[in-house]
Amino acid sequence: MTIEQLKEILAYTVFTVSDQAITLGKLLLIPLFLLFGVILTKLIVRLITKRLTNKKTDPNIIHLLQRVLYVIAITIIAITTLDLINVPLAAFAFLSGAIAIGFGFGAQNIINNFISGWILMWERPIRIGDFLEVENAKGVVEEINTRSTRIRRVDGVHLLIPNSKLLENTVVNWTLVDRVVRTSVVVGVAYGSSPKKVAELILQATMEQKEVLTENKPIVSFEDFGDNALIFESVFWINSQAEGGLRMIRSKIRFRLSELFEQHDIVVAYPQRDVHLDGSITLLPLKED
Repeated sequence: MTIEQLKEILAYTVFTVSDQAITLGKLLLIPLFLLFGVILTKLIVRLITKRLTNKKTDPNIIHLLQRVLYVIAITIIAITTLDLINVPLAAFAFLSGAIAIGFGFGAQNIINNFISGWILMWERPIRIGDFLEVENAKGVVEEINTRSTRIRRVDGVHLLIPNSKLLENTVVNWTLVDRVVRTSVVVGVAYGSSPKKVAELILQATMEQKEVLTENKPIVSFEDFGDNALIFESVFWINSQAEGGLRMIRSKIRFRLSELFEQHDIVVAYPQRDVHLDGSITLLPLKED
């Protein structure tokens, strides 16, 4: 095949758009240009991301910047591709309008989640690394995408939650402003124990834990005279990014309380019932064989 024949084949008109002939050569040029544009975009985004990561930039800002750069790059590649094959944008005005109307009616949830995703990334009410509680599910945010947010639950299971759910429903963000959370330990001791001594030991067990914050001093309160016990509660603050930290500190305090109560002969209460019998009890003699 000669060069002249190859030129004739590439110059063959496949179809026409707004009086502009689309040749076979232009059609073959489109995938090559798109491939080059995608590869170049990934390299640029990777380079910028690496520099920002080295500067210890907030990962949420890096994630948002990546999304914005990809959208800008796709727009530029699409417009440049149309211009390269001499197709005017006005030729797609009517078609794009019809597609937009049909897409709007058929994909309302997708559009809603898409817009919600950009709101989450821009306003940042939820960030990567936050500990969330959504519909009785608790976990750490690993990634915020344009359609859904990926959360790693405390048991290791990954959840994909639509972005619109995170904006329209009540979401508990444990780490929105800071990682300081409050928790408590409740204990009941047997009647006859010295309430002041019990409160002193509970405060000691709480203050001995290094995780407990001293800025907000723990408070031990005598809550109630229970059915079988004197009820005490220790309220304190710790710096924890997940629920597991709360369970561990409560466990440490209970272990220490068990040791202190044993040293001071204080008994942890357990359910007891007094049985009163009316009348007399008659003992029957044992029969001899």
